[in-house]
Amino acid sequence: METPEIDNLVKKFLQFKLTIAFAESCTAGLLASEFSKGVGSSEVLLGSVVTYHPIAKQKLLGVSQESLSLYTAESQQVTNEMVMGLHKKLPADVCVAVTGLCAEGASEADIKPVGTVFFTFLHQNHAEEIRHEFEGDCVTVREQAADFIFTHLGELLNRYSEQYAAQAVETRTKKG
Repeated sequence: METPEIDNLVKKFLQFKLTIAFAESCTAGLLASEFSKGVGSSEVLLGSVVTYHPIAKQKLLGVSQESLSLYTAESQQVTNEMVMGLHKKLPADVCVAVTGLCAEGASEADIKPVGTVFFTFLHQNHAEEIRHEFEGDCVTVREQAADFIFTHLGELLNRYSEQYAAQAVETRTKKG
């Protein structure tokens, strides 16, 4: 995502007075690095926790050994635990967790090929799970995952805007 698009995303967060935090595995800090390029990002970005290794997922975000053993570090279940652990440590209005397979050597299988990435977006006590398969080398998969997240955040904030506008109209109607 280009810097002007990041600027627009940050402006939406500022407009609604929302904060964000990231729990990054396969993106390895790319989300925070790119998001922080946006003008005003210091007002909305609480932080990012890079938990590339399963030990970091456990120690920093409270991911259970049982989930790691049963589902693998690159799974929706682990991503869900990552976002919940993140929210406990950095209680942002929007929390995003991401993990996946950027290269061979992890938990890839026919049903989970290299390029499979898992996302969990937590906002207003609602968790949205997404699984997406990208193609390309490791760097390309990371970049595509970051772009996917930023695009999805824009969509989330558009929905938030519609909800916010509907609530404002409802409030005015009740007062009138």
